[in-house]
Parts: sequence; C-alpha cells; structure tokens
Amino acid sequence: MIDSKVFEKMKELGMDGLLLINDSNIRYVSSYTGSDAYILMAPDQKTFITDARYTEQAQMECKTFTVSEWKKTIGSLEAFIADTAAKLGIRRLGFERKYMSYDFYDRLVTEMPSVELMPTQNIIESFRYIKNEEEIDCIRKAASFADIAFEKILEVIKPGLTENEIVLELEYYLKKAGSEGIGFQTILISGKKTSMPHGIPSGKKIEYGDFITMDFGGIYNGYRSDMTRTIAVGKVDDEQRRIYSVIKEAQNRGVNALKSEIVGNIPDQQVREVIDQAGYIDYYYPGLGHGVGLDIHEAPFMGIQSKDILKSGCVVTVEPGIYIPDWGGVRIEDTVVVNQNGAEILTKASKALIVV
Repeated sequence: MIDSKVFEKMKELGMDGLLLINDSNIRYVSSYTGSDAYILMAPDQKTFITDARYTEQAQMECKTFTVSEWKKTIGSLEAFIADTAAKLGIRRLGFERKYMSYDFYDRLVTEMPSVELMPTQNIIESFRYIKNEEEIDCIRKAASFADIAFEKILEVIKPGLTENEIVLELEYYLKKAGSEGIGFQTILISGKKTSMPHGIPSGKKIEYGDFITMDFGGIYNGYRSDMTRTIAVGKVDDEQRRIYSVIKEAQNRGVNALKSEIVGNIPDQQVREVIDQAGYIDYYYPGLGHGVGLDIHEAPFMGIQSKDILKSGCVVTVEPGIYIPDWGGVRIEDTVVVNQNGAEILTKASKALIVV
C-alpha cells in the first residue's frame, strides 16, 4: 500500500503531517481524477480537501479518505488547512516545495505560527519512479491509441492541408481510438519548421517534398504515452534519406542500450556516437529522453548530464533528433519500459521512412 510507504517516509524525515498539492501526486495517492484538491496526510487521518464542485467526485473516488469541503467554512484555504492540522495534532508539516508558491507558503506561515513547515523533495515521485504491471499496462494501452491514430492520419495527409488541420484530424482519431484526451500539446510541424524540437502547429500548408514531424500521445487511466514519427510528403531527397537513416540507427542503438541499473547518460553516449560518426553531432539536441507516467515529463531523465539510475519498471522515451536551422529536422521517439536485461518498446508504429 502506498499509504504505508508514505507514512514510513514521513517518520524517517521527522514529520507528523504531509501536505500534497501536485495533481499527479494526489492522483497517485488517492485515485482522484479531478483538480483543485489538496491532501493532508497524517497517521490518524488522510484528509482530502476540495470545494463543492468536486466533493461528490472525491467521495466516489477516494474511499479511504475523509473528504472535506473547505469553502463551507468562513476563512481561507490556508486557515482551513491550519485548523485541520491543529485538530490532528500536527506540529511538523511537510510540503511539496516544487509546487507551492511563495505566496501560498507565506499565508500558511501566517495561519500556522506554531507549526514547523518542512520543505520536501520528490517523496511521492520516488514511489512513481518504478511502475508496476498495472501502470505499465495503462501506458501500453495509451500507446496503442497513438499507434492507431498514426495509421489513420497517414491516409489524410496531403499537400495543401495546413498543420492545424492535420492536428485536428490526428487528435480526433486519437480520441476515437479510446484516449481520454491528448497526452500533451500535440507537435505537428513541416518543412523547415522541423528544425524546432518543440515547434508549434500553424496555418502553414503542407508542401510536396516536406518532412512532417508528429509528436503526440494518448492517455489511459491518467497514464500517458509519447511517440514521434517523421514522414515525408511525395518524395525524399538524398539528404533527407541519409539523416533519417542516421536517426533511425541512433534511436535503435539507444533502445538497445537500455537495461536496469545503468546511468541515464549511457544510452545518450551510444546515440551520440552514431550521430557524431555521421557528422551531425552539432545538430543533436542534448537530451535523449525522459520518464513517462501520470506526467508526460517525469524522472528518470536521460542525457549527457544525467545521473539517474534506470531500474526495471521505469518507463522512458528514447527520442534522438537532428535539427538543422533553415533545413529541417528528424526525430524518432518511442515509449519504452526498461526491464532487467533490456527494454520493451510500447509504441509499435512503423519507423520505416514513410512517404505519403
């Protein structure tokens, strides 16, 4: 049970209460799928704090929590948290330092002068680092939605359509396949714009000979997938074909380097070697991949400076790219689960150079 792990960590850190404010951490602990919520963890009671818009939902989803509606009282949210903490005898309260604004912190200090507020780092995230089989199955399902949408969108793309029009169709197919929504803001860029790793779709029309880079993902039970494919429209010239083959080889090398207990810079070194030998290292973005789960970007991270240790059950992306200003770029990305001696690719869409 996650509760016992959290309470054990609280005891280790000398806290008798923990305030959670990050949506993904709240969902991980409580199964709550909404927003505008806070959790006050204490050994005697787990208090779920929200307002009237979400009370019924919280009562349905958070069966082991005491659901409290703070706006029923006179006063602020901070005053309600302080009052609840006092009733539970909390004297040392941990909080998520990455997610709490200074303004919120300042108001809490005012309302809780006799309570020691203790900044914490990655308590819940440390439990989310390694996924169990149920979580991996959710990500696998989310990946399948993206695979289906990719196959469908290949039938739609043609010169004259705009990037925005294709995004609209892609996201329609994603949701029609069963996705709860889009895993993150879809990236779909074409032509010279493909040199921008996180370029924004626009009214630009697709042209004959363009590369199109599509970076998108699905959601299932809150868990996300992340996939990038680069395709060509109408024709491929020699340089496009060469750069694509370099990235395809590099991505394959990166995936094959994955296994439990290696540091996150090792796969990046393998990828860099391929790209450097091909003469494109100056155009390689220094970040190979990131963890995926309830958040689209979470630990572990892989790159030249990474010190994160990969573990069996970590779900990560492998997404090398070459980005050449005023020419364009190529990226291929898969969502991958690390196991003891290798990795399993969850995104199954073809990585052959597709020309539509």
